[in-house]
Amino acid sequence: MIEITSFKAYDIRGQIPNQINADICYRIGNATGAFLDAKTMVVGRDMRLTSSEFADAVIKGLTDAGIEVFDIGLCGTEMVYFATSHLGADGGIMVTASHNPADYNGLKLVREQARPISADSGLVDIRILAEADERVLADGGKRNSVDVLDQYIQHMLTYVDVSSLKPLKLVMNPGNGCAGIASDALEAHLPFELIKVHNEPDGTFPNGIPNPMLEENQAVTASAVNEHKADMGIAWDGDFDRCFLFDENGTFIEGYYIVGLLAESILKKHPGEKIVHDPRMTWNTLDIVKAAGGEAVQSKSGHSFIKEKMREVDGIYGGEMSAHHYFRDFSYADSGMIPWLLVAELISTSGASLSELVGERMRMYPASGEINRKVKDAVATLQKLHEHYAADALQVNDLDGFSFEFATWRFNIRMSNTEPVVRLNIETRADAALLREKTDEILAVMAE
Repeated sequence: MIEITSFKAYDIRGQIPNQINADICYRIGNATGAFLDAKTMVVGRDMRLTSSEFADAVIKGLTDAGIEVFDIGLCGTEMVYFATSHLGADGGIMVTASHNPADYNGLKLVREQARPISADSGLVDIRILAEADERVLADGGKRNSVDVLDQYIQHMLTYVDVSSLKPLKLVMNPGNGCAGIASDALEAHLPFELIKVHNEPDGTFPNGIPNPMLEENQAVTASAVNEHKADMGIAWDGDFDRCFLFDENGTFIEGYYIVGLLAESILKKHPGEKIVHDPRMTWNTLDIVKAAGGEAVQSKSGHSFIKEKMREVDGIYGGEMSAHHYFRDFSYADSGMIPWLLVAELISTSGASLSELVGERMRMYPASGEINRKVKDAVATLQKLHEHYAADALQVNDLDGFSFEFATWRFNIRMSNTEPVVRLNIETRADAALLREKTDEILAVMAE
């Protein structure tokens, strides 16, 4: 029996070879198939140098258990979600480490209908089975190569009215991840001129790790937007389950404002529907959803919580400021392709630029973006802030960390699931000076 330390709260991710390797991938594949009592499973992989080997090991673990595997090859995580639902499989496994360094890899697991498997819904059981290595062996397993790209692209196109799209100029930066597979396939169906940057999947990451959250990685997309006078820039992480948008000036748009923009767009087509959001920053989303005649529903942060809440309330759309966007018609799963298609449609039909679409909202609700701080004791840090602010707050919410609300400003403080880090988000009502003041104030309290 071995200890497998790569299991996290939402997926499996670790450093090669000590935390994840082909043997561990075989064990997890076999254990996942056994846990799900699966007859069929989808497997896909990203462009990392070990992903092909690890996918082979996962598939061997599944076929040894008598399971029929639909191998969809090089793809994005959302294509595994799509294929699992579209093919009626009992589950899916994506080999990816998303935006982690090059010496990492991992697995994302789903059950039927692309329902997430996380620490509270099966990952712990799968880890126990994989560590014990009590292998399930059965006849009848086989591996089939299945191409779902065309069906996936046709599904993506159902989210927009293609006839309403204008010939926009768009910068596309997959960061040498897998997003180019999907955007290239979409290109033939759209009237857009695509300027492609770092488009080829390349697991050596010649232009750095595909993580658009890092400021140093945003510059190349911003520069290309300005150089080509593009209408919008789009960048993705490695497995493209998140997308990040830049306006026509090359300005990076915080994911928080994109949540509100997509909610408004979707509610125009589907009035009265429920919109699920996370608690980190809320005022802009609540304001937009109410004005558009929808119903806002708050969920704990994290993809498994958002997806669970969306299924519970039948939400049409869910958004997190971390650039995860979830859609009911996409098995309640997150997609990095649907958001930019919807925003491009909005630019086309409104005649407004992206900066005009979000600019007023950014002025009405200035936000800090997520501020991460390493601390000695995350629990003690949250308690310290609670003691300092709770008495004067109009409202305190402990759904996810602590949210403190005042008349003209609010903030959320929460712990990381995996490291001694706290994550701070602050917003105000039309007062950028107050935002700066309160940001400095809270950081000072944390440092005391």
